[in-house]
Amino acid sequence: MATSLKAKTSRGWQRGLLDALPLLGGYIPVAISFGLIASQAGFSALEATLISLFIYAGASQFLLVAMVASGAPLWLAVSMTMLVNVRHVVYAPNLVPFLSQSRAWPWLMHGLTDQIFALAHTRLAELNDEDKVSWYTAASLLAWASWVLGTTLGAIAGDTLTQQWPLMDAVMPFALPALFIVLLAPRFSDKQWFYTLSVTMVSAMLLAMTAFQHAAIPLAALSGSMTFYLLNRSHEKPEQEHAN
Repeated sequence: MATSLKAKTSRGWQRGLLDALPLLGGYIPVAISFGLIASQAGFSALEATLISLFIYAGASQFLLVAMVASGAPLWLAVSMTMLVNVRHVVYAPNLVPFLSQSRAWPWLMHGLTDQIFALAHTRLAELNDEDKVSWYTAASLLAWASWVLGTTLGAIAGDTLTQQWPLMDAVMPFALPALFIVLLAPRFSDKQWFYTLSVTMVSAMLLAMTAFQHAAIPLAALSGSMTFYLLNRSHEKPEQEHAN
């Protein structure tokens, strides 16, 4: 029995690592970029690494560093960082239906990022309950470790890397968005998700070219959510009428 449980746990770990491996192509370049920017803003390599280790918030880290470097009050920098991360209030509940019964889940949510959410939303539904915790642990730890190590590398040697490979400096900001689009690509095969994602992407691009560019992301997310809700309602009505 113990051997069987160990084998299942190992299987979950292996699949989690393999599934998360492509994330490194997006995480490491952006983490290097963050480490470099933090270093240029006056943070030490240790400080930049600790930010990635404990805050681990992607775009919010860039915002935090920029605000602190500009002399903004610490309370304002922290508040804005938390505001950008409020999207996790939506992420976590959407994963609940796919989670197994385990007390480990609250402790694992530190590893919940945009990309891990997209990956988990697809993969957890395909896994057996006994594999879910080990899969999520492996995937999130690999992503987290790559982000932290990339930050350290960027803080220590970022200037050298970008001077040696100038193209790297231009490519790094696009690595994470490109990765997220790849993770979302399978959703386009579903008609409802196709319309939802299309409306969201087009809204974001149009808003980015207007006076509302700073609110483009939350407004586009809202438009996408409304699209999904309305499509879901229109799909439910014929089913209810048929049932009656």
